[in-house]
Amino acid sequence: MNLRLAVGAAIVIVLAFAALTMPFIVNQTEQAIVLKFGNPVRVIAAPGLYAKLPYESVVDYDNRVLDFDLPAARVTAADQKPMIVDAYSRFRIANPLLFYQTVGSEQVARTRLTPILSGAIRNIISTVALADVVSLKREETMRRIREQVNDQTKGFGISITDVRLRRVDLPEANSQAIYARMKSDREREATQYRAEGDQQAAEIRADADRQRTEILADAQKQAQILRGEGDADSIKIYADAFGKDKEFFAFYRSLEAYRNALSGHDTTFLLSPNDPFFRYFEAPPKEGAGAAGAPAQR
Repeated sequence: MNLRLAVGAAIVIVLAFAALTMPFIVNQTEQAIVLKFGNPVRVIAAPGLYAKLPYESVVDYDNRVLDFDLPAARVTAADQKPMIVDAYSRFRIANPLLFYQTVGSEQVARTRLTPILSGAIRNIISTVALADVVSLKREETMRRIREQVNDQTKGFGISITDVRLRRVDLPEANSQAIYARMKSDREREATQYRAEGDQQAAEIRADADRQRTEILADAQKQAQILRGEGDADSIKIYADAFGKDKEFFAFYRSLEAYRNALSGHDTTFLLSPNDPFFRYFEAPPKEGAGAAGAPAQR
């Protein structure tokens, strides 16, 4: 009876152990390798519930695209211009069996990828100019780097899906020199633009002065013509008036002379008694008075 109990207990323990160790789950983001005493016996790529023998083990690998950042490095382009390149890549474990046999773990794979990616970036960028790295030709450069890295890592069971340059900067000394040259170029262009502006301003001012002189000369010419025409009309009017009534014209001109000459408060005249200037101030002769030539009383 004791032996049967012992055997039954042993069977229960074995079954419990098998129930705990034989089933395993492969998640959707994983792929697995079943090992028998360290040797791979099968690869599981599809997610689900699986079983293994108690003495077998399972190694899980990520099935997603993984990111891998590279440290910033100094690289020299084909035109001998140095730059600081900050790059990163994406890869996935395409062949988990080969990956297990060559590198074993993701950490070791990242360690192996660092010199390969850095070397490929240096080799490819050294064949192109700096302008091509920062222009539309950048995609072609990245494709060449990716192909070279894939050629070197295909024995690891790794597939490089993408290689990108996160940032490309010039060294500090080169940046300062470029900024200084850019500043000098902008100052030279500004000086040129100012000189051209001053020249255009001088031309505009000279043209405006010329037009002003021409306008003033033409206006003075027109004024002299109009003034001459007015004087001619005035002389003609005076002549016509003088011809119609000579006595009245002489009287009017004398009144004008009196107004101009006697307008001051302290005006003094030294004239002879018989001067004709004040003849209109004399009293008119009375009818029937003495001889016609007798002078009138003042």
